[in-house]
Amino acid sequence: MINRQTYRDHVIEYVCSLMRNGQLQPGDKVRESGLAADLGVSRAPVREAVRHLVGEGLLDYRPQVGSIVANLSPQQIIDSYVARGLLEGFAIADSGKQFSVAARQELRQLCELMETSAADGDDEALVDVGARFHRLLYGRTANQQLLENIERLSNKLHLLFYRHWANFYSPDQIRDRHHQLLELVFKGDEWAVEQGFRQHYIETGRKVAALYTTE
Repeated sequence: MINRQTYRDHVIEYVCSLMRNGQLQPGDKVRESGLAADLGVSRAPVREAVRHLVGEGLLDYRPQVGSIVANLSPQQIIDSYVARGLLEGFAIADSGKQFSVAARQELRQLCELMETSAADGDDEALVDVGARFHRLLYGRTANQQLLENIERLSNKLHLLFYRHWANFYSPDQIRDRHHQLLELVFKGDEWAVEQGFRQHYIETGRKVAALYTTE
């Protein structure tokens, strides 16, 4: 028998998939009754899933309206990207672990795969490969609180804004930007790593925020 927690997780995955494929976009209302009907579950696990997504910052709850897909202001977008850069840069610099030859090779290959995904116009693959790349770097931290916050921000930014990224950078620029991050990491200069990752995310955050300013 499937327990309620599993139902809740299934609803969470379903809502995230709707966001990834564009069926739910920032500002759209999330109807609990519709989700329950779509998935053939009761309203209880749907409510639990919605509360979880609100806590993750992916949905906003508004009295008299209900839950909607988070629609961040330009400043909130910039703040989210800045926070991601600060946390990730610190996590990588603070881990103090050396990368093996195999790990370095895998990371470089992921840079090339990002370029290929972007050139093919496969936005979802680009995000998936990018997520693997970054998690191989920041996932080495022993600070679980730091890791949880990075994961939360990563998931939020991926789901809300991934469809824009390939419009900001050409495939070769995407590859080169991530190769540049690797060079900083492999040199082992903690200060340079923190600064480099912060700038990496600030640049993208400003581009996304500018797009939402004009929409």
